[in-house]
Amino acid sequence: METSSSSFASLRSYGRALRQTPARFARRAGSVSTTHDEMSRARARSGPDMARSLRWYDLVGLGLGGMVGAGVFVSTGRAARFYAGPAIVLSYAVAGACALLSAFCYTEFAVDLPVAGGAFSYLRVTFGEFAAFLTGANLVMEYVFSNAAVARSFTSYLGTAIGVQADVQWRITVDGLPNGFNQIDLLAVLVVLLVSLCICYSTRESSVLNMVFTAIHIAFIVFIIVIGFWRGNRRNLVEPSDPTRNAGGFFPYGASGVFKGAAWVYLSYIGYDAVSTMAEEVKDPKRDIPIGVSGSVVLVTVLYCFMAVSMSMLVPYDAMDPESPFSAAFKGSDGWGWVSNVIGAGASFGILTSLLVSMLGQARYLCVIGRSNVVPSFLAKVHPWTSTPVNSSAFLGIFTAAIALFTDLEVLLNLVSIGTLFVFYMVANAVVYRRYVSIGTTDPTPTIGFLAGFSAMSLAFTLVWRFAPGGVAKAVVMGGCVVVAVAVVEVFRSRVPQARKPEFWGVPLMPWTPAVSIFMNVFLLGSLDGPSYARFGFFTAAAVVVYLLYSVHASFDAAEEVGLGGKLGNSEGRFENCEV
Repeated sequence: METSSSSFASLRSYGRALRQTPARFARRAGSVSTTHDEMSRARARSGPDMARSLRWYDLVGLGLGGMVGAGVFVSTGRAARFYAGPAIVLSYAVAGACALLSAFCYTEFAVDLPVAGGAFSYLRVTFGEFAAFLTGANLVMEYVFSNAAVARSFTSYLGTAIGVQADVQWRITVDGLPNGFNQIDLLAVLVVLLVSLCICYSTRESSVLNMVFTAIHIAFIVFIIVIGFWRGNRRNLVEPSDPTRNAGGFFPYGASGVFKGAAWVYLSYIGYDAVSTMAEEVKDPKRDIPIGVSGSVVLVTVLYCFMAVSMSMLVPYDAMDPESPFSAAFKGSDGWGWVSNVIGAGASFGILTSLLVSMLGQARYLCVIGRSNVVPSFLAKVHPWTSTPVNSSAFLGIFTAAIALFTDLEVLLNLVSIGTLFVFYMVANAVVYRRYVSIGTTDPTPTIGFLAGFSAMSLAFTLVWRFAPGGVAKAVVMGGCVVVAVAVVEVFRSRVPQARKPEFWGVPLMPWTPAVSIFMNVFLLGSLDGPSYARFGFFTAAAVVVYLLYSVHASFDAAEEVGLGGKLGNSEGRFENCEV
């Protein structure tokens, strides 16, 4: 169905639509979709259904492939060297626990709403079209930039594996272009295009390929762990290489260093959210999704903790290479230099699996955004032969390849992560709101007040943690924030009843679990640098412009065409301002 026949039929029609933008924005921005609509009418806009061919072990494999990429090979050294020391293993455990809390929030939505839209669909049925569009647009851009960065890092790690200096021999330097955009990487483009062809062809075959790559990658990781425990020395867990200049012990930076390290390594866990976008292709969502999402996070946490201990035993924390700690640990070592090449090969397979899963996820996000009519509807189409969203996969594949062609890794890394953490924060808020508010019958004020107050306490704690000078006053203020936050959660839990119960699977210990997830995501957002926020502000502003110039009018036209401009009763007898 075309949605542009009215507002976009002519320049005069478009001019008339622009003059009506304020009224249309007021009407459409807060329009909330229903679970039934997402599962039926909206999904029908894609044409053929996506094939339900995935089981829990496929989801576990996709989760492992999405998370265990190159990030751990870089983040471990920097976090251990500058933040946590040998206690980096506890940083990974804390970060894994936080990832599991966010995974619980995703799982409740994915079981109740098994569609390909992931966070976009979850926010659309909770907070409305505009909030979903802003977060979805930022998340798609995060995927594109991170996948471009991953593709370029594949060139570097593959060069390490075979002993080639990739920057010199495989990349073409173009004089006249600014630094950061002047090295052409044709291998990165080739990798992106090949992965795009794979995910266009078949989700099932993509899952099998991911299983093969992931198995090989896990074998390399187990090898690294075994070598670390075999060649390492337990004294390195408590003794630095230079005791005169650096503190010793397991906690050389104190307890605060563990949490700073957790904030840094948390980005190594990002990737499980892509699993939730596969919900529409799962045979038994209520059984397979909880196992697949939570199981992959638990397994990755165990692997990361063992890798952290292995690295800490191999090299004293103050002698680690912040950029490539595992490879550097064996360079120059008599008879063991070949291990550095093996690590490069293992990281290369990890990059391929991470890229495959991320590109599967980004295509499904864009497909469902297309179903909502806020982007051109051709992006929502599912091919009848392959049962995959071919148009969105091809579009984003070409876009990603174009960026990976010339944009330097350092430039891309400054553009990654904040959007993803913001979406995790929004999903945690959404799962609370959806449990405690029944639109049309429940007063949302107490829930909104709780979410706003708890977020404010989390932000205050984060700002004090980051900017206040150390001392008793800082500890007292932070302790006060914690006490107030705990009191806010307990008062809300005891005074406000839940409006709905999940039919199949729900987040445990509501509202404590999503509250801790909200706190950790605010805390981690506070650890990011200025360029990350500049990027977030720029793309959010760009998304607002696109929404006002195109999306709100296309959405309004679609609602008018099917007579859904007003309010409809949902399947539970309540009334919502429904999306089409």
